[in-house]
Amino acid sequence: MAAQGDYGASKQKAGGDLYQEALVALSSLTMKRDKGEQFEFVLDYLKILDLEEDIAKLKVIHVTGTKGKGSTCTFTESILRNYGFRTGLLTSPHLIDVRERFRLDGVDISEEKFSAYFWWCYNRLKEGTNEETTMPSYFRFLTLLGFKIFSSEEVDVVILEVGLGGRIDFTNVVKKPVVCGFSSIGYDHMEILGDTLGKIAGEKAGIFKLRVPAFTVPQPNEAMCVLEEKASALDVNLKVIEPLSKRLLGGQKLGLDGEHQYLNAGLAVSLAYTWLQQSGSLEIPSLNQMTTLPEPFIKGLATARLQGRAQVIPDPYIEHAAPRNLVFYLDGAHSPESVEACVKWFSLAVKEDGQSESLESFVKGPSHAYEERKLERCTEEICHRILLFNCMSVRDPHLIFSHLRNASAKHGVDFKKALFVPNLSMTHTVGMNALLEKNDDSSVDLSWQYKLQEVWESLVGEEKDGGEKSEVFSSLPLAIKWLRDIVVDQKSSSTRFQVLVTGSLLLVGDVLKLVTKWGRNEIFTSGEGECSLSISDVPRKKSLLQSK
Repeated sequence: MAAQGDYGASKQKAGGDLYQEALVALSSLTMKRDKGEQFEFVLDYLKILDLEEDIAKLKVIHVTGTKGKGSTCTFTESILRNYGFRTGLLTSPHLIDVRERFRLDGVDISEEKFSAYFWWCYNRLKEGTNEETTMPSYFRFLTLLGFKIFSSEEVDVVILEVGLGGRIDFTNVVKKPVVCGFSSIGYDHMEILGDTLGKIAGEKAGIFKLRVPAFTVPQPNEAMCVLEEKASALDVNLKVIEPLSKRLLGGQKLGLDGEHQYLNAGLAVSLAYTWLQQSGSLEIPSLNQMTTLPEPFIKGLATARLQGRAQVIPDPYIEHAAPRNLVFYLDGAHSPESVEACVKWFSLAVKEDGQSESLESFVKGPSHAYEERKLERCTEEICHRILLFNCMSVRDPHLIFSHLRNASAKHGVDFKKALFVPNLSMTHTVGMNALLEKNDDSSVDLSWQYKLQEVWESLVGEEKDGGEKSEVFSSLPLAIKWLRDIVVDQKSSSTRFQVLVTGSLLLVGDVLKLVTKWGRNEIFTSGEGECSLSISDVPRKKSLLQSK
């Protein structure tokens, strides 16, 4: 069925034009993240889009948590894809392109398919909503769009990452998931979820469904008590999992770097194993009886890729210097606990036996094997570590910086300087022109960045060398230019600058855009030519379950 309205199938446009117009329309939706005022309309939206029965047919793995849920979902999807199942993965936020949120068989949805499904949903909602039942917000529209994509593409399994909380998140329209998962719970979005771990856990426990099995990583006592109480009320068999034992990987390494990823991998293994059991798709031995995981599990865990988490990018565009002279270490950690894990990873990554992805392997995308190379020996005399930071103003910089500084001291990381910049992208900016829309630095409000600087310097104290401890830049491009300039100005080619970029996934995405010159946008394109919006014309891969 073709989409109706101004963008109907009768109107032929180049695929790129349709996609760009979809991005403009998407950016026009309200960005408000509320305490559930729109959740009451969810059934109306589903009826307008005729999605009620389609969602009920999906075989869903539902995952919530404060940190690690994106990694858990990525591991889980990769495992099941390596079993040959057709997978759909919904995650947030995106770093470079909104299509990252919707993966089919491990690959971002094409511009052609995104455009077709977008206008199909957008036009029906425009026609079906009114002053009382308003258009869904940006985040909720994308969730509805995900359900439309995955149901129409007839995937075997959908891995859903909760956007915010759980109870009133739009992913919670799934009434009977196959299994639910809880990654680590901590303090985040407290203005919506509550100001205690118990309240936050209570909101996340909203994804529990009657007698649907669930798994959780070990949680703080206050959060665990709430999860156990909510699970018991719904007769849910809630099991606590431990970090994945390295011996089960048969000598392989996880595709996502960092010691904390073994906890996320352990959760992913339990979720994937339970889905395989519950769906009756395959017969595999009990996890307790395995000396090593089945090959699809190992391959899935080893080849999983997720941008902006423990990612290393040498700067390839620096003039008169080698890429290794300026290296960006990217991790979107934005909570006190995740920042600690980030610093631990960074401390290991910059040492002799740390490993990083080459830029070439990054732009080839998740379907290609990533090269691994050892970083050259770096002594304190020739290596300068710099922090490039921003975070949302709702976060407590005292708390985050205290955890960051403590972790730095524990793991021997000494930041020569901290740079504070505003994000270029906004949470609603979905196109590749995000960086071009904000190049007038004179209008940028830097009050938050100066606040971050003030807190940072109060914790750092007096520097022994009397040098500047931090600096505020009015834009990210200026900060990167400054970094490149000081690298070029160094007389010794052996001097290296290692830049930890953290505090915000938006900041990490902006750095990726700048350092890789739009990154995957030049690599993954849907091709040229005319594109109509008839969803029936969009090719689909046959699912494994259908082929049986």
